[in-house]
Amino acid sequence: MIRVVLADDHEAVRTGIRLILEDAGIAVVGEAGDGAAAVRLARELRPDVVLMDIRMPGIDGIEATRRIVAEEAADVLVLTSFDIDEYVFGAIRAGAVGFLLKSTGAIALREAVQKVAAGDGVLAPEVTRRMLEAFVGEARAPIAPHPLVEGLTAREREVLALLGRGLSNAEIAAELVVSPTTAKTHVSRTLGKLAVTSRMQAAVIAREAGLA
Repeated sequence: MIRVVLADDHEAVRTGIRLILEDAGIAVVGEAGDGAAAVRLARELRPDVVLMDIRMPGIDGIEATRRIVAEEAADVLVLTSFDIDEYVFGAIRAGAVGFLLKSTGAIALREAVQKVAAGDGVLAPEVTRRMLEAFVGEARAPIAPHPLVEGLTAREREVLALLGRGLSNAEIAAELVVSPTTAKTHVSRTLGKLAVTSRMQAAVIAREAGLA
């Protein structure tokens, strides 16, 4: 069973999300009303996923994400009302493996949690468009060699390029004609060599290095 911690400063929002997730057999093992509590619960409960709001009192969702990811306490899926660039890129650079808006439907939300728990990343369509627009703007500048990318093997570069395209582990396996388990191993090794904790961060590096 997938185990989730909900972090949102509105109790009514947490209650609604809990009902949506539990209806799909996903266990909500803890609730936090601020970033500090989210970090503490992630540390204590080691859930599969922390569903994280951005705007919360005290420690915000981005800093809470950074701390949770640094401790490898859980994967973080951001769920917020705001698709502001500062929040999107801040959350991804902090290590979030997904970014959704609260307007996301119940089925899509459950599927996103399941994907993150399975090791994949997710992005809201609105966020994907914003990221692509930002990357297009950055692509006009000369691309400098990325020191971490230079240390990758040819296969790891292939994997990084596919991560840059936003492919899931299953899609990467199909592209490389390998088993899903082998694809997952390639992804893990690539992330390790890049010194990042999420496929979203790897996708940013892939774009910056001109691989995607």
